[in-house]
Amino acid sequence: MSSSEEEIYSLMFSSLKHPARRKILRMLSEKAMTFSQILEELAIPSSHLTYHLENLGDLIVKDTDGKYKLSSFGRAAVSIMKGAEEAPSVNSKRFSALPRRWKTLYAVFLICTVFLSTVTLVQYTSLNQLSTNYDQLKVEFDKIQTQNQQLLSWSTSANKAMAVIRDVIQLDVSKYQTKLDSNTVEDRIDMGGVIEEVIKYSFENAASRIELTLRFRNNHFSLFRLNQLEGFPNYPPLYTKTQPRNILQAAIELLGRYNAVMGEQYLEEMIQLLKAANETTVDHTLGNTRLRMSILGGNAEIWLFYTANGTDFASKRVHIIYQNYILTELSDDWNLYKVGTTEVNVSSEQAIQIAKNAARRYSWNADGQQVSDFEILDSPVSADFYPHTRSEPLTLVPYWYVTLHLDKTYPGGVNVIAVGVWADTGEIANIQALGDHAP
Repeated sequence: MSSSEEEIYSLMFSSLKHPARRKILRMLSEKAMTFSQILEELAIPSSHLTYHLENLGDLIVKDTDGKYKLSSFGRAAVSIMKGAEEAPSVNSKRFSALPRRWKTLYAVFLICTVFLSTVTLVQYTSLNQLSTNYDQLKVEFDKIQTQNQQLLSWSTSANKAMAVIRDVIQLDVSKYQTKLDSNTVEDRIDMGGVIEEVIKYSFENAASRIELTLRFRNNHFSLFRLNQLEGFPNYPPLYTKTQPRNILQAAIELLGRYNAVMGEQYLEEMIQLLKAANETTVDHTLGNTRLRMSILGGNAEIWLFYTANGTDFASKRVHIIYQNYILTELSDDWNLYKVGTTEVNVSSEQAIQIAKNAARRYSWNADGQQVSDFEILDSPVSADFYPHTRSEPLTLVPYWYVTLHLDKTYPGGVNVIAVGVWADTGEIANIQALGDHAP
């Protein structure tokens, strides 16, 4: 018996010693269950359940829905349990009391029975072993196939990430010891099922250490962020080419390299906007792109976002940040978002009045007390225009975020009522009580 088999059998029999673990295996043999369902069925502390699940080891697996189920080893363990529990107790007979002739016939019959049983058992064991081996091989094959697909995906994204680092940012990777720290993939349900992959690298040499984060959404570049952990600012990042000390020129060249990699039409318009700007430019528009920036010496923040019919959609944008002439962030969610409507039929004053009317009918619960008797101040009050999604994920709709201040702090620590108003229809999107300890 191999060492791996010994470990499996050792785990199996040590797990079967405890009645709680045997019960968990019986439950999972009937259906897959969540942690909460198992906890409710066993009526034991959650820490105890966690301990037992950890001790079951490879006898159980967790599927993509977060439910526990039996592995092939777990099913074998349940079979052993059932065999032990259902084995009938056989009452022995006094063989010596039989006549001699019957003894002989009984002995021959017993020998034949044992022989046939042995042959059958050997055949059954062989078939069962083949079946078990097949199941194990299938599980291993599926596991390896999944890992290979994941590694292939990681390799593809890693290649894209390194292309951004080398060709767009122009970091000199040959001057650093590079380490891939993590590569995670997430299905962003809150964003309509966008597949988001985040890759983190460490770049280190004798003088400095930097951390790079790159994000891809639906296989499209979304974010580059640089965080210098050691050496900043005396040891800035090392580049393959000298970076301009003029922020605007640096941003123009950056978008030019990015456009060479991505080849997107909207980047051409952005480059033209930057070429027409100067460091005193605060706001400028070209076509459907609006430039907004703030530059102070080597520090700058540049927004290039979508605009139409006088309506700005700030989430659909390219964002650039420089700190001490070093590019620390480049993000691009232009392709991610769509624009649902550009109609703005509600002014900020109308939005405030709609919000006040809704707030007067609003109440909240604080420690069992329903609070509805409160006073809204006429000032201060604010209405911020910030389009965001409504019914369709990633489709932006004009929206007012109205902040109403109360005359004092009410139960639950509430001193502000925030109301969302759709700017195209005037309907209430949401309403919320806010404050230091608001529910």
